[in-house]
Amino acid sequence: MLTLTKALHDQIVAHARQDHPDEACGVVAGPAGSGRPERFIPMLNAARSPTFYEFDSADLLKLYREMDDRDEEPVIIYHSHTATEAYPSRTDISYANEPGAHYVLVSTADADDAGPFQFRSFRIADGEVTEEEVRIVESYA
Repeated sequence: MLTLTKALHDQIVAHARQDHPDEACGVVAGPAGSGRPERFIPMLNAARSPTFYEFDSADLLKLYREMDDRDEEPVIIYHSHTATEAYPSRTDISYANEPGAHYVLVSTADADDAGPFQFRSFRIADGEVTEEEVRIVESYA
């Protein structure tokens, strides 16, 4: 199960809506080993595409060095789907290289009245996709 604060949830959703019609992407880092998402890090979709996202390699390298310096790890890796449901595509699955991370997908299809808004979380390891429950809290106890 993914537990995250309402503030983080709202930041992810706002980023997805802001970048629509292109896919948005980013990371929520947390203390290494805690599994607790804390620091919201919106990233630039280097592909600038409504059907694909790609982290800029230089930005990603900088981010991983920064997380390493802060003893953090990527707890959530998120991106949006602009015209389809919030479910990992074959490309998403092939690029999922953080087996401990929660992969959050936000569908912004509703922005064009194309379908219901969705915020879903998945674990992706060895090509296997497992949906998990999302619990939104005001704060971590």
